Amino acid sequence: MSTADQLTEYLQDLNPTHLALENESMQHAGYFEGKESHFKLTIVSDAFAGKRPVARHQQVYALAGPLLTSAGGTIHALAIHAYTPDEWAATGAAPDSPLCAGKNI
Repeated sequence: MSTADQLTEYLQDLNPTHLALENESMQHAGYFEGKESHFKLTIVSDAFAGKRPVARHQQVYALAGPLLTSAGGTIHALAIHAYTPDEWAATGAAPDSPLCAGKNI
């Protein structure tokens, strides 16, 4: 199973109403075909209600933990954009990711 599929499966514990996971590895130095090291996650869930951004990120990291490089996994970077359904309805889109300093596009 791919890293992206595993992460998507792990995040189902948050009962997301919207989940978009983008592999942005190709935008970073050292990329090779099939690399899964840099992701952008947009997730909408009632589980984030009443929580500050740091607490939301901690919830996601707790689920993604085994996939992170610090735990022996392949994910080096995970950009998290976590919203409640009401916030998502007002926002409707996650911000663009910045370019990697080590990659010329």
